[in-house]
Amino acid sequence: MEAFITPGLVISLIIVAVGIFVIAKGLVIIRQSEVMVIERLGSFNRVLESGINIIIPFIEKPRPISMIRYMRMGEEYHPVTTDEVRIDRRETVMDFPGQPVVTTDNVTVKINGALYYQIIDPRRAVYEVANMSQAVEVLAKTTLRSVVGKMELDKLFESRSEVNNAIQAEMEEAASKWGVKLTRVEVQDISMPEEVEEAMRLQMAAERKRRATVTEAEGEKAAAIAMAQGQRESAILNAQGDKESAILRAQGEQESIRLVLNAIGENEENKRTVVGYLLGQSYIKALPTMAQDGERVFVPYESTALLGSMGMFRELAGSPEDAVRDSLRSGMVASAGTN
Repeated sequence: MEAFITPGLVISLIIVAVGIFVIAKGLVIIRQSEVMVIERLGSFNRVLESGINIIIPFIEKPRPISMIRYMRMGEEYHPVTTDEVRIDRRETVMDFPGQPVVTTDNVTVKINGALYYQIIDPRRAVYEVANMSQAVEVLAKTTLRSVVGKMELDKLFESRSEVNNAIQAEMEEAASKWGVKLTRVEVQDISMPEEVEEAMRLQMAAERKRRATVTEAEGEKAAAIAMAQGQRESAILNAQGDKESAILRAQGEQESIRLVLNAIGENEENKRTVVGYLLGQSYIKALPTMAQDGERVFVPYESTALLGSMGMFRELAGSPEDAVRDSLRSGMVASAGTN
């Protein structure tokens, strides 16, 4: 048995074992969306992409990158720093704790933000900054204080998107030097002192009451305008109706006179009699009004002549004399009563 174990065989076994060890140590499998920075004898050599890669053990080794992760311990989050040799190139979110910030109107608020970033240049992320994630977090906090410190409290609540864009714009130049791309910055929560919240609630209640009062006043104004327009249109329609009625009445009287004149013929004496009758009728209708408006009543001196004219018209036109006399009598009675 010992004859089969020769020095050559032992050397071969040693070489095979060393080869297996070298292959095991030098074979590196990189997953998708991950990279690895390789140093050869302490200096940068290359960046390994996803897939199967071979490195030279003891001569080449990966360079780790320091990352900060927030771990929940009880009700609070505490930062934990880890060294990772595999650099994740996916978009990463950093939810840093709330930071006290003083606004322009001297109100201290606590702002909790979230930062989304992506490593696009692993070499710069490793060699250009000592702790990339910590540097990004500190830069985000200082930029947040700088941007919010230039705004008032009301403006801060109204324009969160402007705050996010301003923080991202100020951070992009510094982050690009570290091989980091900032995708977006979000202000998640804004906490205020209790007295400030109470004052804002009172202000909001007063603003709602003011709006309700203005709306009610506008409604009353619109109702008054609509009512006035309705009354105006009604008055216009009534006036138009009175106008048309007066026109129709005048046309009817004109037609009646024309018919009477046509009936009596071309005799001038008969025409004068008809005209006198019409004048007398108008005079009799005006007597009650004269008695009501004045303190004295004037009885017509030639009333017998007026009745005589009406009698002649009766013979010509056949109108009832009794109706004329009743009209004259009622006018004179009313005049006497008023006097």
